[in-house]
Amino acid sequence: MESLRMIENWPVDTAAAAVVRADGTTVGTHGPAGHRFPLASVTKPLAAYAVLVAVEEGAVELDEPAGPAGSTVRHLLAHTSGLAFDEHRAMAEPGTRRLYSNAGFEALGDHVAKATDIPFADYLREAVLEPLGMTATDLPGSPAKDGVSTVSDLVRFAAELQAPRLLSPETVAEATSVAFPGLTGVLPGYGHQRPNDWGLGFEIRDGKSPHWTGASSSPRTYGHFGQSGTFLWVDPAAGAACVALTDRAFGPWAIEVWPALTDAVLAELTTD
Repeated sequence: MESLRMIENWPVDTAAAAVVRADGTTVGTHGPAGHRFPLASVTKPLAAYAVLVAVEEGAVELDEPAGPAGSTVRHLLAHTSGLAFDEHRAMAEPGTRRLYSNAGFEALGDHVAKATDIPFADYLREAVLEPLGMTATDLPGSPAKDGVSTVSDLVRFAAELQAPRLLSPETVAEATSVAFPGLTGVLPGYGHQRPNDWGLGFEIRDGKSPHWTGASSSPRTYGHFGQSGTFLWVDPAAGAACVALTDRAFGPWAIEVWPALTDAVLAELTTD
């Protein structure tokens, strides 16, 4: 895809990107697709997918207690447990505010590990990474932010999201629809938003402005970006997903160039 060449002009040392359609066809790649990048919070959708596998296997339930008092697995996945950003302390009653929380995903990892008697990194590998052939991906630390992967591997995950094999389509549809609608919160890097909609491990675009996806992205677009300069989105209306990984921390540069790339990709997809 010609649009992916835009990453050549990004103010980063190394960048790679790819677009994959809903049928699993890779439309284009640019940059070193096999280069391993720190994912930062793009780790969260992978971790969430493993949690949902544990739900479907019956190891845990979405509405069983997990995290702080009154919280459930569902609250933790949707950033509504009340846990602080990076501290295991409650800042709000569960279900009342959208408090984006790394601590919440660490609590999820601990919960699944205890329920399955398998370290969470191993569970993620066995439940998601190995079945999808994501051999260059691993989780050496926190399920909130310490994943490492490649564009080639994340294309496999983006294809799975659009045509699930590891989960039922109904589970993926629920995970990528708004959970606890109407809650306000802060989207890291973009400020306070009303509402600040999320699914179960996936951010939902809806009508958010400003946003890291494009002006032409559909409201149904979902995904995640990471503070290491990474993103993955799926736009069901376009029938495609895009992955971009870089080696520069998120900042004003990303706020400027990411939406332009997304809009160019979506425009090129409509003319194919």
